[in-house]
Amino acid sequence: MSMIKRDIGAELALLLKEYPVVALLGPRQSGKTTLAQSIPGYRYCNLELPENREFAAHDPKAFLRQFAQEPVVFDEIQRMPHLLSYLQAIVDSRKINGQFILTGSHQLELKAAVTQSLAGRVGILHLLPFSMSELTHAEIQFDRFEEYAYRGFLPRVYDQHQRPTQAYSNYYQTYVERDVRQLINLKDTTLFEKFMKLLAGRTGQLINYNSLAGDVGVDAKTIKHWLAILEASFIVFKLPPYFNNFGKRLIKSPKYYFVETGLLTFLLGIEKPEQLTRDPLVGAVFENLVVMDCLKSQYNRGKMANLYFYRDSSGLEIDLLNQREQGFVALECKSGSTFSLSLFGGLEKFSKLIPHLHHAYVVYNGDTKQLSDNKTAMRFDGVGEIFE
Repeated sequence: MSMIKRDIGAELALLLKEYPVVALLGPRQSGKTTLAQSIPGYRYCNLELPENREFAAHDPKAFLRQFAQEPVVFDEIQRMPHLLSYLQAIVDSRKINGQFILTGSHQLELKAAVTQSLAGRVGILHLLPFSMSELTHAEIQFDRFEEYAYRGFLPRVYDQHQRPTQAYSNYYQTYVERDVRQLINLKDTTLFEKFMKLLAGRTGQLINYNSLAGDVGVDAKTIKHWLAILEASFIVFKLPPYFNNFGKRLIKSPKYYFVETGLLTFLLGIEKPEQLTRDPLVGAVFENLVVMDCLKSQYNRGKMANLYFYRDSSGLEIDLLNQREQGFVALECKSGSTFSLSLFGGLEKFSKLIPHLHHAYVVYNGDTKQLSDNKTAMRFDGVGEIFE
């Protein structure tokens, strides 16, 4: 199977003309290495290899001298963050753009280290697994959202024709457990697995740290720490509430979504798409799919997430808000396939609360319909277009 074209490629090419260093961050197996290696003229150095790490740790200057003549991709730079200050010296002496592409799959320390050592010299992009539009352009399309959610979006599932349940089981054991274990000194993996499954059951809900802690059998501080690690490892995405004052008491708790719906459905014990249709969490999984595709659309154009949800004390909730110059874009997720104007009920109420609603979307399982007064019922697999 030929490489599926990544929408972020155009932004990556532009940043390489504008900055000496471009950092490509994202979860493991999201296609960072493949994308970086597809850019002609770059040497490739994998910092996961022990011999490269040993050389880089022992004599960083000599290690970097090997790459004096041509631009380089340093893959998994989070393994050797001390190299960043040496790269700064090289960048400042050469004064050429597009010298280094760095990839990394852990954003907490890495983002801080990159921005500290390379401030003003680095463009940062986030590459998540495939979006629905990337699959569509590669002529991979499914009729039902359950099929997308179950298969997920990891490139390897498509490139190697892997069976999703086995692929995400291996992904969980190889990356989620292994990486997280290293970061939190986890002794008891069964406790962490219980936490992951309970978190999957709460996807898209307001997080209650104390309730989750009670169910897992740890304290709320531990839950917050684990969530921070999962977020930094691009395993979950934290959607913040929008609480600029709309004149009502607003909810301050965030929601969490899984970056990879294939991992979410695996943790929920879904072993085939038909099972998902009957699952009580089908609406939450649909919402997770839509929210993540909107996030991918933002990231693929080099933008910040800039996504929120709205909920007030009277129970009015809007699944997704994006603030733009022209006003808010508001989006509601409905997993059903039948169109009705009543789907816009919450959005109608919301539009009365705020001065500038630029466009209202209901994203559902039916056909796209353009309505009057800036309202659209959008089929779920076209949701990326909202942000183009």
